[in-house]
Amino acid sequence: MPFITARDSGKKKVEMSENIVNSSKAPEPVGLYPHARRVGNLLFLSGVGPREKGAKTIPGVELGDDGEIVAYDIEAQCRSVFRNVRYILEEAGSSWEKIVDVTVFLTNMRADFQTYNRIYAEYFKDNLPCRTTVEINKLPTPIAIELKVVATID
Repeated sequence: MPFITARDSGKKKVEMSENIVNSSKAPEPVGLYPHARRVGNLLFLSGVGPREKGAKTIPGVELGDDGEIVAYDIEAQCRSVFRNVRYILEEAGSSWEKIVDVTVFLTNMRADFQTYNRIYAEYFKDNLPCRTTVEINKLPTPIAIELKVVATID
């Protein structure tokens, strides 16, 4: 494992492990970033959406000719996002139970929060990570939800 060495105010040496994780099951990133990165005993996942590996369609999304969302099923997207998060965690050597923090981005809080919150409760009934949910105007692809996750790893 390569190491980056830095000096902290010239007093002590700090070593940070650089460990990139790319899942064989999760959809390919839409930019120049890995699925996750391990730093010490923490695993930081990049934003995870509901796309499926190798598929052009997005679960629960109907697009118009202009590529914009015409209709979507937030429940289908939530379940797909959670599945993708699980793929990345497991391939990195972590697990759902080791999630410690979740940031959720929704494009329509008023319409989708209640459904998302119900499904979230199904998946997190045995593990209660910290959570922040924010509404944003748009995501990089035509999706209605994206998760940013931090988990522990052995």
